[in-house]
Amino acid sequence: MAAHNLGTELDLSWISKVQVNHPAVLRRAQQVQARRTVKKEWQAAWLLKAVTFIDLTTLSGDDTSSNVQRLCYKAKYPIREDLLKALNMHDKDITTAAVCVYPARVCDAVRALKAAGCNIPVASVATGFPAGQTHLKTRLEEIRLAVEDGASEIDVVINRSLVLTGQWEALYDEIRQFRKACGEAHLKTILATGELGSLTNVYKASMIAMMAGSDFIKTSTGKETVNATFPVAIVMLRAIRDFFWKTGNKIGFKPAGGIRSAKDALAWLSLIKEELGDEWLKPELFRIGASTLLSDIERQIYHHVTGRYAAYHDLPMS
Repeated sequence: MAAHNLGTELDLSWISKVQVNHPAVLRRAQQVQARRTVKKEWQAAWLLKAVTFIDLTTLSGDDTSSNVQRLCYKAKYPIREDLLKALNMHDKDITTAAVCVYPARVCDAVRALKAAGCNIPVASVATGFPAGQTHLKTRLEEIRLAVEDGASEIDVVINRSLVLTGQWEALYDEIRQFRKACGEAHLKTILATGELGSLTNVYKASMIAMMAGSDFIKTSTGKETVNATFPVAIVMLRAIRDFFWKTGNKIGFKPAGGIRSAKDALAWLSLIKEELGDEWLKPELFRIGASTLLSDIERQIYHHVTGRYAAYHDLPMS
């Protein structure tokens, strides 16, 4: 991962007069979605690159140590070996960027990845995920326990009410405490943009999160009614760009929720390339939170190699 974002002093003058041009954002989003995708070997190359950005995720109430173990194995071997050999990519050590689980499953993930002999980081959601409506003391303790168990990345959720009521100082202070509780772990702040009310609030919350020391800003928990969308992403990416211009600090971006197809993944990579440039197209600065996306990417690569589509049982999770 990149060096930690140490944050800046809270400066409300940055956001006090911000107003997002909603129609312009929607036009830009339509451009991204309407663009024709890359084809043939270029598509295969981009899809393999997309695999390396995935935070392979399981956040279900019926998670067990065995399905976390399977997930970790798939994270190390995301694409079937014969397909990689056909593309001459079998020696490139292609893995997913991280494995993301609930705090109670961090130990299982750390154990499984160690047994598999790889150093893929474990990301844990925390702070009362997905609603963030528990006491601050409890949320901070949840971070500390996940770090103690071996999580090297923490995906926190903010208290949305602080955004909806304009309590920017309180939001800044809360995320600063999250930053401190993370210690050496990287802090990824989930804004739950589908519940923030407006694109202007999305921009302001993004900027506050970066000022407070977030290493990544993330669109969604995946549990909201509206998750990662292109209009929201454009606003967040412009905030990241503004923050970089003002401070020189590069902050990562993670869309999550509803990204299920290889075509979706290609559109997201294209957006990052156009808005932030090639420097952001690396796992240190870009992630995709997904649980089912990898299956479709592997099916598309199978089709590229063989000329036919695989049945899902041909490409199991492990």
